[in-house]
Amino acid sequence: MYLIEKTLGNINSRGEPDLSAEGIKHDVLVLEQWEAQKSRCRKKSQFGYDIGLSLDRHIRLNDGDILLYDKANRYLLTVKIQLRRVMVVDLGLFGVEKITDLLTRAFELGHALGNQHWKAVIKGYCVFIPIVVADKMLASVMKSHGYIEGQYYFTEGEKVIPLLTPSESRLLFGGTEEAHTHVQIDH
Repeated sequence: MYLIEKTLGNINSRGEPDLSAEGIKHDVLVLEQWEAQKSRCRKKSQFGYDIGLSLDRHIRLNDGDILLYDKANRYLLTVKIQLRRVMVVDLGLFGVEKITDLLTRAFELGHALGNQHWKAVIKGYCVFIPIVVADKMLASVMKSHGYIEGQYYFTEGEKVIPLLTPSESRLLFGGTEEAHTHVQIDH
């Protein structure tokens, strides 16, 4: 097993190993979003190597991070993170005149999200919600609560993650796979 305790840079940054060099064996560790938010993980790479991650909690893996580079053996291991899309509600766009209007709007949004059991992370005036259902279902819920297009939008998780701290990204992306259902019990 290869034990990885730190990253060595990012393949998308300048000055990193030249992949165009002939003979480099580029292996990839593919992580689902919930795995990428953990500081401890064990998984096989695409080449079949057993990889153990043991990172400090303040370190967040990013797509393209270099986990291992062995120049002598021309071996490179990078990480590929598959993040879900995110819905963003920017409460700063509402142009409310009174703080009570903003609080009311935020409370109503919290109620709508909680009723669906959807996770959310608040950063500044933005509320980030990982998409666990079809976009049109999210849009329908937003519309039923009085939101119109433009007051919320959908974006890629990769665009949101740089805005978040490691703990916020764990809250937003960690474990959303099992949160995709809403159970209604009729009495």
